[in-house]
Formats: sequence, structure tokens, C-alpha cells
Amino acid sequence: MKDLSGPVPAGHTRFAAVRARLEAIEPRPGPASWIYEFLLFGFKQAWACLFGALLLALLVATHLFYPADAVFARYDFLTCAALAIQVAMLALRLETLDEAKVILAFHLVGTVMELFKTAHGSWEYPEESFLQIGAVPLFSGFMYAAVGSYIARIWRIFDFRFTGYPAESLAVVLAVAIYVNFFAHHWLPDIRIALFTALGVLFLRTRIWFRVWREDRWMPLLLGWFLVALFIWFAENLATFSRAWIYPSQKHGWAMVHWGKLGAWYLLMYISFVLVALLHRPRERLDRNVTCC
Repeated sequence: MKDLSGPVPAGHTRFAAVRARLEAIEPRPGPASWIYEFLLFGFKQAWACLFGALLLALLVATHLFYPADAVFARYDFLTCAALAIQVAMLALRLETLDEAKVILAFHLVGTVMELFKTAHGSWEYPEESFLQIGAVPLFSGFMYAAVGSYIARIWRIFDFRFTGYPAESLAVVLAVAIYVNFFAHHWLPDIRIALFTALGVLFLRTRIWFRVWREDRWMPLLLGWFLVALFIWFAENLATFSRAWIYPSQKHGWAMVHWGKLGAWYLLMYISFVLVALLHRPRERLDRNVTCC
């Protein structure tokens, strides 16, 4: 198979020009070069998180400063603001149309889960709103979309390649099984332990390759998913602090989200990854300069 590990010409977004200038900088070899690559990694991660970061900032800011007696409900304002961010990112070429399609898919998948989970008391939205379906305000779908946006953008920005990636059909079947279990465990035995085991068996040898600057780096894909899930868990703590939604244990005051939710986010991260993979089609990388993360 042809090695396609070189950087992707991403001239379809404004980020492409900034990225090209930053990658053309030549610091001195040694520590200066290592520090620069680390800073560049942080910048690219921040850019990939743009939609989610703006949405999280809105959740916290409106919790702290939104007028309690406003005619326009806070949740409705969040829905309109999230939609405005999405439109602005497309209009300003901060996001591609394909990435917007991924976000829409995540919005639909997430809203279906929200309707089911709120009906079964897994969590609730404590404030009133007009723009909602059942007990679910429409801004909630954008929180799932933020995860999809991050994965779609970072896939392009870091030019992902893979070694040891399993057959697509197996990956999709496992993602469907995980999604179904999110619903079915309310009536049937929860099989998430078996699902985690299947994940480990299927992806144990899978490496994700990414290019920050000059060299290809890699890490186990299972580890990469865990790191992103951990970041989302921290973001969820901020979101529940802002009462964007609350769990039953938080009805009488905010408390840290239980560590057990980290496992749920890991499984949801996997579903998100597979959905994006259907768009990007994971490309194999032939070993060249092997540099671990």
C-alpha cells in the first residue's frame, strides 16, 4: 500500500495558512526545537477544540452572568448561540462542510440518546426552555456535536494514519453494540465489561500515527481514546457545575461527576471515532521514521 503519511494540503480552511507558517519556522535543534513542537501541539489541539471550548465557555458564563429574570430562557439562548457559532465557523472557513455534516450526525445521535436517558431519569435539565423536544433542550445535541467536531478536525489537522487497524465492518458492529447497550441495559444485563474486552482485543495492536511538525509520532489508539475521554470528563464537571444538566446526585448541590462516567465517555468516544472514520476512512501508514509519543 502506498505510504500517504505526508501532510495533507488543507487549503480549504483559514487554519491552513496559519498552519503552514507555523510549520515553516526553524528553531535551533535541541531543546528549542522540542519546546516549539510541544507548543505547536498545544496550538493545534486548541484549534481542534474550538467549537467545544466556545460552547463550554458559554455554559459557564451564562451560569454566572445570565439574568435570572430574562424573558429569553438561558437554555434557548444557548441553543441560538451554539447555532450561531456553527454558522460563523462555516462562513469564516474555520470549518469544512464535511465537518459540519459530521456535527449534524452527532447532533441527531446525541439527541436520541438524550430523549431516552432523561425519560429514564439518568440525568435532567433543571431549567425551563421553549426550544426543546420533550424534556431535552436543543442545545444538548450541540454538546455531542462538539465531540464530533473535535475528532473530525483533529483527524485532518494531525493527518492521522494507522497501523494494525481492524476491519471496518468489525469496528462498526462493535460501535452499534455499544450504542444499543446504552439503551438496553435499562432492561437487560449491562454488557459493558464484555464490550470493553472486545475493544481491547480488537484494537490492542492498533497505533495511531500523527504529525505535529517534522516527524511522525504514535501512541496506542486505546490510550488516545482514554486521554480524550478523560478530558471530556473534566469538561463534564464544568458543565454540570454550570447546571447545563445535572445528575440525580447533584440535585441538592453540585458534586464531582462520578469516576464511573469516565467509562461511559470512553465508550461514547469510540462510537464518535467510528462515525468520523466512516467519513475519513482510516488510512494505513507504512513504517518509516518510528518515533514514539
